[in-house]
Amino acid sequence: MKASRIAAAGAAAGVTVLALSAPAFAHVSVQPEGAAAKGGYAVVDFKVPNERDDASTTKLEINFPTDHPLASVMPEPMPGWKIDVTKSKLDKPLEMHGEKISEAVTKVTWTADGKGIEPGYFEKFPLSIGQLPEDTDQLVFKALQTYSNKEVVRWIEVPQKGQEEPDNPAPVLELSAAEDGHHASSGDTASDAESAEKASADTAASDSGSSDGTDTTARVLGVVGIVVGAAGVAYGVLAGRRRTNA
Repeated sequence: MKASRIAAAGAAAGVTVLALSAPAFAHVSVQPEGAAAKGGYAVVDFKVPNERDDASTTKLEINFPTDHPLASVMPEPMPGWKIDVTKSKLDKPLEMHGEKISEAVTKVTWTADGKGIEPGYFEKFPLSIGQLPEDTDQLVFKALQTYSNKEVVRWIEVPQKGQEEPDNPAPVLELSAAEDGHHASSGDTASDAESAEKASADTAASDSGSSDGTDTTARVLGVVGIVVGAAGVAYGVLAGRRRTNA
């Protein structure tokens, strides 16, 4: 009896822990596929779970940070969803690949043209984004999740370090350090030049060796031709003498 009571109490405690921890995981979040390095590009997935038992998620709006605008945002086509990309004028133009960008994507909206995300399921919404800023460690995106019963959940509260997670946290993308070789240094350029010069010299030496081999082969064939020709002449002379003696 005592053992069974302890087991029952443990099970109840486990269910309570799961019930309390579940809401912390059941929110819109963002994760990179691979690295999201400062100054680079990344593919990120917005993970959207359906938190309702009696409604489906039919719309997702992701708002982009205006303090660190992104010049390049490209969604991946998704069956069952219509995608709208909203661009806005920038107060301060961005410079990208030597060109000034006066507008950037400020919102991407996915609207279900089917059942959407049904109860008990989640879905990932991928985006290719860049160029990632180099002067911050994270990007905060504010998300709005709309259900088929017209309920809208606003995931817009910015998590603060050292504080408990808010009830409706906004998706936060953590940025890693800039990757090595993101910008080529003068030393790298010199090294590349030396490698190219060495490769060119090797190619020239290979071509020279091939040319020498061809000349040698031609000489050998010429000598063989002379020998064969001389043998033919000698055979003809001998044959003529035999006919004369006969």
